[in-house]
Amino acid sequence: MMTASKLEQLRAMTTVVADTGDIEAVRRLKPVDCTTNPTLILKAVETPAYAALVDEAIAWGKRQGGAGAVEAVCDRLAVTFGVELTKIVPGRVSTEVDADLSFDTKATIEKARAIIAAYQERGVGRERILIKIASTWEGIQAARVLQAEGVDCNLTLLFALPQAVACADAKAFLISPFVGRILDWHVKAGGGPYTAETDPGVVSVRSIYSYYKAHGIDTVVMGASFRNTGEIEALAGCDRLTIGPGLLDELQAATGELPRKLSPDSIGKAPERLVLDEKAFRFAMNEDAMATEKLAEGIRGFVKDLRGLRKLVAAKLEEAKAA
Repeated sequence: MMTASKLEQLRAMTTVVADTGDIEAVRRLKPVDCTTNPTLILKAVETPAYAALVDEAIAWGKRQGGAGAVEAVCDRLAVTFGVELTKIVPGRVSTEVDADLSFDTKATIEKARAIIAAYQERGVGRERILIKIASTWEGIQAARVLQAEGVDCNLTLLFALPQAVACADAKAFLISPFVGRILDWHVKAGGGPYTAETDPGVVSVRSIYSYYKAHGIDTVVMGASFRNTGEIEALAGCDRLTIGPGLLDELQAATGELPRKLSPDSIGKAPERLVLDEKAFRFAMNEDAMATEKLAEGIRGFVKDLRGLRKLVAAKLEEAKAA
């Protein structure tokens, strides 16, 4: 009797999500949900296989005209890829609010509403979409408003328990703690060597998972940003894990027993309940150099790729006007 692959075993205890904008990879790997971000959308837009989707958005933008055409086309592209992904995955697709709005609660809310409206115009209901927002104080407060309106949110770029606590207080549907980027920071700071069990990113997600389960919090924990399959295996049993196509392929090819590491029935010692207002949140983040630096770095990276996408779209719009 053949042993099930590690990916199949993982799927039996964790909802597997694909971390990609590559439609063909999603079709091949059959995840339940799919997440995208500006980096992944930029990569997809630069891929010849999706030229038709890009051309449609550019033609639409040319008809709209006006000063905001570039931003409007970028939004349309994100939704276009999202719509295609909803045709493949049975669950949710996460679409990210512009990272340059990460410190603007009002603008984040408005952009999220516009994204939901654009999906609805294309026949995709809000129950299929997660609005992805950076876990800044401002982003978390935007999620508080959106959740109250029935718009489910995915709080991303999450590196520390105070962020997870504030997200839970805001009734966020889901959080995406970044495992690999936490490891990156500690390795760069001279830490390690680490095993899968001592990996600081794994330890952080386990702590957040224990906190949520111990205190009866419904917010979904979705580990993200993995560097190797060892990190994924160490979080087997987590509510959800969002994984890139390369690592999904590795898990599909791997055999051997995959033991469950996280379970709501066995959480061990959980962190005590925290109460955080804005001042306490900001101070707690300031005390954590890793979380502060990685959050800022993550926003800068997404903004850089967002600008790259806008530049590419602006050039294509100019070409279309000249044609």
